[in-house]
Amino acid sequence: MPELPEVEAAARVLRTVALGKTIATVERLHRVHRRLLPPSKVRRLVGAQVVSIERRGKHQLIRLGDGSTLHVHFRMTGDWEPGLARDPLPPYTRVAIDFTDGARVALTDPRALSTLTWHAPGVDPLPDLGPDATDPAFTPAYLADALSNRRIAIKPALLDRHVVAGLGNIYATEALWLARIDPRRPASSLEAQELSRLVKAIRRVLDKGEPWSVYDREGQPCPRCRTTIQRITQAGRSTYWCPGCQGSGAVSQSSARRARGARSAASARRSRTSPR
Repeated sequence: MPELPEVEAAARVLRTVALGKTIATVERLHRVHRRLLPPSKVRRLVGAQVVSIERRGKHQLIRLGDGSTLHVHFRMTGDWEPGLARDPLPPYTRVAIDFTDGARVALTDPRALSTLTWHAPGVDPLPDLGPDATDPAFTPAYLADALSNRRIAIKPALLDRHVVAGLGNIYATEALWLARIDPRRPASSLEAQELSRLVKAIRRVLDKGEPWSVYDREGQPCPRCRTTIQRITQAGRSTYWCPGCQGSGAVSQSSARRARGARSAASARRSRTSPR
């Protein structure tokens, strides 16, 4: 499933192909898209200029010169494929948009679950979303407030679009591992220091992308502590985690080891400076 980094990359491709251009034709090749985009709305698109392309979470908003908006969601397997209007359509094309300069962008989607809908000027097509995971407003303080009354586990809580927009299953799994947080912990139980680590981890994994440290690595050794990675199901989704460095008490044990190391180092310094 495309997650925030993949959708952002796709939006950049779309900007390169479509920004500032005028739509010549819109071809709908799947019955779902013929239903979502009936002929009356297709006629509104022909001759419209693309003035901006925005991304919010996993949603893409194509703003047109008349104030209307095309709202795009890839769902499971959608993507943009750029090309030329004279070229054969790519496999699994569901919607093809040709521009007056001869360029084309095709919405490809093997599973045909993606959506592309037209919205009149002044209509906001977005659902109620929390801040983007890359937004400066997504802070530990915000997250503490958003999770304060949530008793569900932290992993499914992070997948709630009302908490944070654009964070999917893979990146939530990886961020919790990086932050050393047990994915089964009640969301409201996380302390300030843990929330700070989690926000930093989310931004880091979104920036880093693959290769994954724990996702889809059930039965393999954790790259950090060598404990065997396990898989559990949470809210119908697979969660991969390390009981060794994410389990209950793992962080406090790590802190204790660091404290013991600091005490040993201090003792060694005192021994070196003591008169003989």
